[in-house]
Amino acid sequence: MTETLLGLLRHGQTDWNIDLRLQGSTDIPLNQTGKAQAQIAAELLQREDWDVIIASPLSRAKDTADIVGIELNMPVVVVPELIERSFGSAEGMDHASWRKLYESQVTIEGLESLDDLRARTLLLLDLIKNEYAGQRVLAVSHGAFIRKVLTIISYGELPREGDRLGNASLNKFMHADGIWTISDYRPETLGV
Repeated sequence: MTETLLGLLRHGQTDWNIDLRLQGSTDIPLNQTGKAQAQIAAELLQREDWDVIIASPLSRAKDTADIVGIELNMPVVVVPELIERSFGSAEGMDHASWRKLYESQVTIEGLESLDDLRARTLLLLDLIKNEYAGQRVLAVSHGAFIRKVLTIISYGELPREGDRLGNASLNKFMHADGIWTISDYRPETLGV
């Protein structure tokens, strides 16, 4: 039986995270707190627990991965499937305004549909189980994307109502016998 471990680490904090603004595919950089969170995460992670580090191409995730990679002395591979959901013209909105707009069912130009996000998430899971079979993969990604992975693998049980994935939080998944399972659900920021 081949077991593949996937650890999904959310990027460190950005200024837009503080304001609860939708970032989506807008390339918002880490702030000083985000860099410190990435460094704390890097210090808590053990080199012997991971075989490879992959990351979204957006700088907040890539920079988080680079900080971890330097600490663990590992290179980072960019994987486009890990990019955050595009919220199109709603990017930059605060969460309350986004909710109101989304629930109004108006067309939001450039919005990646939940079906498309699900399909991309499944592509990533297939990539991990095929390209990295038997390895321990640390992947740095984004809140909405990680939430979708959790929802798919838990059949809608996680994340729970009201759970917010903290910046630099780490959730772990296992692929064995053709099935993905959640091996460690931790929505809180590492080291807090």
